[in-house]
Amino acid sequence: MLEGRDIICFCNDWDGDPLSKKHVMLGLARKNRILWVNSIGNRNPRATGRDLRLVVKKAREFAAGCRRVAENIYVFSPLVIPLHGNALARRFNRWFLAATLRRVCRQLAFRDVITWTFFPTSGDVVGELGERLVVYHCVDEYSEFTGTDKVAVAGMEQRLLAKADLVIASSQLLYERKRRDNAPTFLVTHGVDVEHFRRACSPHTVVPPELAALPRPLIGFFGLIADWVDLELVRFLAVSRPQWSFALIGRTQTDVGRLQGLPNVHLLGRKDYQLLPAYCKGFDVAILPFVINDLTNAANPLKLREYVAAGLPVVASAIPEVEKLDGLVSIGRTPAGFLAEIEAVLRSGTAGPRLERSRAVDGESWTSKIDHLSELVTSVEHPQRAMEATVR
Repeated sequence: MLEGRDIICFCNDWDGDPLSKKHVMLGLARKNRILWVNSIGNRNPRATGRDLRLVVKKAREFAAGCRRVAENIYVFSPLVIPLHGNALARRFNRWFLAATLRRVCRQLAFRDVITWTFFPTSGDVVGELGERLVVYHCVDEYSEFTGTDKVAVAGMEQRLLAKADLVIASSQLLYERKRRDNAPTFLVTHGVDVEHFRRACSPHTVVPPELAALPRPLIGFFGLIADWVDLELVRFLAVSRPQWSFALIGRTQTDVGRLQGLPNVHLLGRKDYQLLPAYCKGFDVAILPFVINDLTNAANPLKLREYVAAGLPVVASAIPEVEKLDGLVSIGRTPAGFLAEIEAVLRSGTAGPRLERSRAVDGESWTSKIDHLSELVTSVEHPQRAMEATVR
């Protein structure tokens, strides 16, 4: 594992849900120092109450400066103009962001930093921070998110790929797309916090009352409810089987009007990560109902492995990374097929968390993934050290 390094990480906001990015950095922070740079934006802002509140929040966090949030992890919220298609805004962002980050690095006494970025919108500032190494860890096709300036974000990603010393892709499709631009590109799929989610299989874990009170069978989902979640499919399932309960857990970021008025659909809101195993214990079947498009085809949803680690039977839409798990995950290729796969699980008598299912992901812990990532970084560093030794 990497040890004694100073890492600048361009990421989502620290106080968001623990995505793969946070799991990677928490693992690396055991033996390295991390400057976590809160989101510099991906989509264009809109004149909505939500975006205005976000602007105020960002301004307050910037004014608060750098703060320590965990052992070896420091969080800084930069100020940027999220108009990535505007050349003047990008020039200002590059200058201002580089200047503020160099100042924070001096305050923290960071030396010979590694920039480890998950966001293509960092493409302009990366390389301006005195890095010894640049790692681009690509976990989504960011130009395909709703509200982005696709041309501008794709252009920034091209510049980032040209600067990167190492590129990590979390799905096969991302690997195939990004390796065309940068030779040292590797496929590293997500890990999973096996022991955490395996608590769903424990007899000591108590199902939350709001879930325990619902009629069975209970079909469950957790995660961000955004426009890549196929709510038409959820509606079809709920209308087709009104005697079933459907529980959707997570923050809502899209119009859920098509689900309103359905008495067997329960939008339970965001739950703390620590509580998710208890909610999983209440599921009979977990679902991953995704719209099929360029964004989801490139995705490797973390919740897939979290569902399995919880011992749950899973029915998912037919995106490529799900296809690779065929046999471990049931695939619904049409709405009727999706419904049939859920019914097959229920008829089999294997619904709910099962320890034997959870064991299928024993070899995919975050510790093993971080060890692999560390080996890749070291392999890229060694030629550089060899060359420096030759020059001296």
